[in-house]
Amino acid sequence: MTDRPLTPHLDRITTPADLKGLTDDALRHVADEVRAEVISAVSETGGHLGSSLGVVELTVALHAVFNAPYDKLVWDVGHQCYPHKILTARRDRIRTLRQEGGLSGFTKRAESEYDPFGAAHSSTSISAALGFATGRDLGMPTGDAIAVIGDGSISAGMAYEAMNNAGHEKRRMFVILNDNDMSIAPPVGAMSAYLNQLNGTPFELFKDMGEAFEASLPQPMRDGARRARELVTGQGGGSSLFEQLGFTYIGPVNGHDMPQLLAVLRRAKAQSDGPVLIHACTVKGKGYAPAEASNDCYHGVSRFNVTTGEQQKSKPNAPSYTKVFGETLTELAASDPKIVSVTAAMPSGTGLDLMQNRFPKRVFDVGIAEQHAVTFAAGLAATGLRPFCAIYSSFLQRGYDQIVHDVALQNLPVRFAIDRAGLVGADGPTHAGAFDVAYLANLPNMTVMAAADEAELKHMIATAAVFDDGPIAFRYPRGEGVGVAMPDAKILEIGKGRVVSQGSDVALLSFGAHLSECTNAAEELSTHGISCTVADARFAKPLDQDLIRQLASHHRALITIEQGSEGGFGAMVLHYLANSGLLDGKLAVRTMTLPDRFIDQASPAAMYADAGLTAVDIAASAMQAVGKNIIHLT
Repeated sequence: MTDRPLTPHLDRITTPADLKGLTDDALRHVADEVRAEVISAVSETGGHLGSSLGVVELTVALHAVFNAPYDKLVWDVGHQCYPHKILTARRDRIRTLRQEGGLSGFTKRAESEYDPFGAAHSSTSISAALGFATGRDLGMPTGDAIAVIGDGSISAGMAYEAMNNAGHEKRRMFVILNDNDMSIAPPVGAMSAYLNQLNGTPFELFKDMGEAFEASLPQPMRDGARRARELVTGQGGGSSLFEQLGFTYIGPVNGHDMPQLLAVLRRAKAQSDGPVLIHACTVKGKGYAPAEASNDCYHGVSRFNVTTGEQQKSKPNAPSYTKVFGETLTELAASDPKIVSVTAAMPSGTGLDLMQNRFPKRVFDVGIAEQHAVTFAAGLAATGLRPFCAIYSSFLQRGYDQIVHDVALQNLPVRFAIDRAGLVGADGPTHAGAFDVAYLANLPNMTVMAAADEAELKHMIATAAVFDDGPIAFRYPRGEGVGVAMPDAKILEIGKGRVVSQGSDVALLSFGAHLSECTNAAEELSTHGISCTVADARFAKPLDQDLIRQLASHHRALITIEQGSEGGFGAMVLHYLANSGLLDGKLAVRTMTLPDRFIDQASPAAMYADAGLTAVDIAASAMQAVGKNIIHLT
């Protein structure tokens, strides 16, 4: 553990009310100490460092000017909320961030009255803030609503839907555009630009301030700001895009200049009577040299040495599923020029950066826009290309209507590579891949696979690459594989599973990456005289009906196991068993899924224990199914 910083000013701050009455210079000292505290805390816990460092001054200024929790401060995504948590009576727990039983790494309503709206996915803040503003105007006991949204998040369509509605409603609310020119990946789209257009606003005096800030930028950034302004406003000037949507636009302002921030916020709060957008330019990772110098600005870090910035990453025993996906797809793309890929602002997170480095013209990062990503992939498929749409399970939820309407209904062969399936650890329930099997397997024309290990993932990628009969999806977890040998990729027969080991009493039918737990459960059961067959279903749709019938006919009990919610693979098996008459006899059937509740962050192992999905739980379910007492299971 490194020495903790001295924080004499911050030590006197427990809640935002303690910031009231401080001088601007004192607030600057508070910000410096908040930054030091964030660096120190995240060095012990890991987490989203760069995004939090970029909003330190902004957070202090917002809490000094507005009156939370009466005023509602809504952080988009929420991964930049560590300074906010320090200032809102949670500093004493800040070193429990993302730990079991500790603070969430995102905003969370159940955690604090200072978190009025939970978020871990992007582009929701303006909609929520408009809801708070409307509630206020309809007599609810709430004050001003302030949404803080990044330049990456504001690229998503939902943000523009909200701004369009807010401009029409003309309700007093504030949107802070935190423009650090970077979300996780390099920005895409015009909205990462610096804008500066204040004609016709009641804040005319801030125009010179914004122009002076732009003039102080290095030449390449200044040229980019000019081009972006011309793109949005036209060569001859005129109102900005935001003003066309009905907002008063102020900016750009220096998001690390405390006096400038305070002046802008105070004037806006005192004089605005409608929606206002304040464009604050910040630096992701600000104030910590290793973060500022890193390509990803230390977006997500493990524990690290504060002095050197060196992260304490354990050496993997097996390649990560994400790396296996990226390497395998790149190999296949080398021999098939029709293979292209689509990501929604996550090229490195999905492993597509490997293909992007080799085939840059065949990898498309569409920004934080999952709906667009799905339909764009559908359009690519309609031309005869073979698109792989790589999106995390919980993020793919955002494009569900497009999966139904634009892909499944038209039977277009989009390949969905679904990373982060199952429980994901420190990111908690917002990022858990719990529902994709249920929401995909009920769609006509859809084929759904799940990889039991990294070798099976390789086979499924190759299978998807040559499958042109309709949409196909394959899911796989976060983290490293189980360490199996990596054979050459082979094409799987659609709808066919495999028997891993043969027994006679109980059949454990696994779908996905819980196969190793099933194998461990079978070993445990053998010590109690129960013989188990372990099978890997591979497919939730189409089901391997022959395999299921065989297992049902030759065992006393059949237990399905999956890393997903109720209504998924187990439900598909139950439907088949019921409709085929296989439930009419003495077969005992159990379905083991994630429980019908959200599971808070912990290690993945602890989360699966909470879910009742360990090898011991599987063995106990098997013993209960065959009528044996559950004793001394280890």
